[in-house]
Amino acid sequence: MKRPNIIIFYCDDLGYGDLGCYGSDVVRTPHVDRLADDGIRFTNWYSNSPVCSPSRASLLTGKYPARAGISHILGGKRGTAGLPLEQPTLAKAFKENGYRTALFGKWHLGASAEHGPNAHGFDEFFGFRAGCIDYYSHIFYWEQAAGVNPVHDLWHNETEVWENGQYMTELITGKSVDYIEALPDEQPFFLYVAYNAPHYPMHAPKQYEARYPELPWDRKLMAAMISAVDDGVGDIVGTLKRKGIYENTIIFFSSDNGPSTESRNWLDGTEDLYYGGSAGRFRGHKASLFDGGIREPAILCYPSGFAGGQVQDEVCAMMDLFPTLLELSGISSEPFEPDGKSLCSTIREAAPSPHRQLFWEYGDQLAVREGRWKLVINGKLDFNRKAADTLHLSDMERDQGERFNVAGQYPELVQRLEEDAQGWYQSLLKEGGNR
Repeated sequence: MKRPNIIIFYCDDLGYGDLGCYGSDVVRTPHVDRLADDGIRFTNWYSNSPVCSPSRASLLTGKYPARAGISHILGGKRGTAGLPLEQPTLAKAFKENGYRTALFGKWHLGASAEHGPNAHGFDEFFGFRAGCIDYYSHIFYWEQAAGVNPVHDLWHNETEVWENGQYMTELITGKSVDYIEALPDEQPFFLYVAYNAPHYPMHAPKQYEARYPELPWDRKLMAAMISAVDDGVGDIVGTLKRKGIYENTIIFFSSDNGPSTESRNWLDGTEDLYYGGSAGRFRGHKASLFDGGIREPAILCYPSGFAGGQVQDEVCAMMDLFPTLLELSGISSEPFEPDGKSLCSTIREAAPSPHRQLFWEYGDQLAVREGRWKLVINGKLDFNRKAADTLHLSDMERDQGERFNVAGQYPELVQRLEEDAQGWYQSLLKEGGNR
């Protein structure tokens, strides 16, 4: 039997509550919702980082961010180094096993050609290397305070290209559709569709805004940006169906981290204000190790591989995708030594989560999840606002929003979990992981 095709849809700063199938009462996402109907919707899926570059490193390598060599947001200045060349990636693994590989959209794992997508196993790349760009001019503006001039950042492989005036979300979709249509049916492919939406700057064509006449301007714009992504998913899935390859294609949809409270989203203020994206019932936003920063919508669809309409509540992480996709494709992940665990038994045999504990580190924050318990150390609510408690223990079965600190009720548990988290972090330092 022909090996399955693989597509990863990865959004940018999309919150847990920003999709219809995850309870949004604002944004309408019928195409993504249909993927959930045809596949598995995960409700306890975590990013390995609350910010973009480390999350993407874990997605592509199957490792904790620091062990992949990326545990902070990378700059966008041309020539900036990134993901170490010796690191395995999904693209390298699939390419070694006869797959065609392509990335359309955001890279953010090194702004130099030497550390770009082509150096990490992607046969074809169209997109940008930095963390964000203007959706129409494709210029990276956002390091001027550090003395970096704005730079144009749009590439086809290692050649700079210009598509001025073309909306980036639609460019990514169009390139993906053209790629799938041009491929020979006999060769499997791995396609990474890395949308930069709904990350700032807040840009959307009028036709998407017009779908939400009832919303105030700020919410309308965010909803429009997400609707453009949803339409893109629909166009790409439609292409698979026209070619008769949808049933044999594994599709994963998720995002790198929670919604942002950054001022470039045009909204600042207290936690009660709308920030342009929704973390749903969860506390915290982008840059926070509370679940609002790291729990993400995640959908896995494989029509010929497993039944659709499932809801999976076991604890999973972005780094698990690496061994899971390889196993589903009949490829061993052992040579790549991932930290993630294959979820095939969890998916097919209702086995429990393969993780006894999951850990996070970002800046001064640490966190650990063990079953129903989650401890956040030096927690923040976003890039700037600190939580009130240095040690915050939550019972995730009773309080998924992490609103109530029960550390005082379980001092021995807090001590053990803190020691486990600190021990894990110290092991990263000994291995030479960079913060």
